[in-house]
Amino acid sequence: MTQTDASPETTGEGRPRTTGSPAGVRTRRPDRATAGAGRLAALLVSPTLLVLTVVVLYPTLMALKESLYGPKGLDPATGFISDTEPFVGLRNYAEIFGEAGARFWNAFWNTTFFTVVTVGLETVTGVAMALIMHRAFRGRALVRAGILVPWAVPTAISGLLWRWIFNSDGVANALLGQQILWTTEGFHAKAAVIVAEVWKTAPFIGLLVLAGLQVIPKEVYEAARMDGARPVRQFWHITLPLVKPALLVAVLFRCMDALRMFDLPYILVGAQKHSVETLSMLAQNEAANVRFGPASAYAVILFLYVFLIALAFVRLLGTDLVGGGGRGRRGFLRRGEVTA
Repeated sequence: MTQTDASPETTGEGRPRTTGSPAGVRTRRPDRATAGAGRLAALLVSPTLLVLTVVVLYPTLMALKESLYGPKGLDPATGFISDTEPFVGLRNYAEIFGEAGARFWNAFWNTTFFTVVTVGLETVTGVAMALIMHRAFRGRALVRAGILVPWAVPTAISGLLWRWIFNSDGVANALLGQQILWTTEGFHAKAAVIVAEVWKTAPFIGLLVLAGLQVIPKEVYEAARMDGARPVRQFWHITLPLVKPALLVAVLFRCMDALRMFDLPYILVGAQKHSVETLSMLAQNEAANVRFGPASAYAVILFLYVFLIALAFVRLLGTDLVGGGGRGRRGFLRRGEVTA
């Protein structure tokens, strides 16, 4: 009598072969868990995406659309007065790089000059502030508060304060013993904006660098001192590499903020000043004259400029944000590069 098919199917080693249903149930559970985690992550991120869409994406698209229209008034094609903004295509951009090119390039170079100079000085000053605030001494809390006060002051108030300082009979001329018209045209107007901007925002870089300094283990410095490393060598081979991620983030934020500089030169020096006019001031001047199409075109160009700078910054230096500090510390401890 032959064996019926009711017996379990066996493998070559004599063990019963498992059917597809139990294994199938076990393989589906991770998929369901992954799908549930993905839906939860999307649900948690959706408020942020909604805010970014309303605050960033929608205004950008509307500015791009508005830049394709001309101002209300006389229609050159028909010769009639129009109550609606005529569609002009890319004519606003052509005028910016054509007829209005001199003013645009002046504002572009002013914006770039202010960004490079102010961010460079703020980086050096901010690192020095962070090193001072990181040291343990009596009255450190008072020193920290005094350093961070300028960053807490609103920019408009800061501009008014420095306008009084750079007045013709202000403190700056009294200290220098000269009568310099700081708030008029010339390089001294640029210098006034640079000094006020560095005083205002250098504590921001110092605060972020201080946060990076506080996570560096003390054992690293103790090992360096045992190897005979002097303070200067410790700064270049330990402090600076390990604090680089926080420093790069601070510099990136400051570059993006400085490229949009508007309120400080507008209040300190004034509007339509050739020496300090930036792209943001140029866009605001066009909008104040009810030329919303050209103003939107300037805003779109400024947005692309900031976006490209941020993208290049992240692409060129983003790889060092994670691996640079660790490699520096491991290399120092492994190779013993620091000597007296």
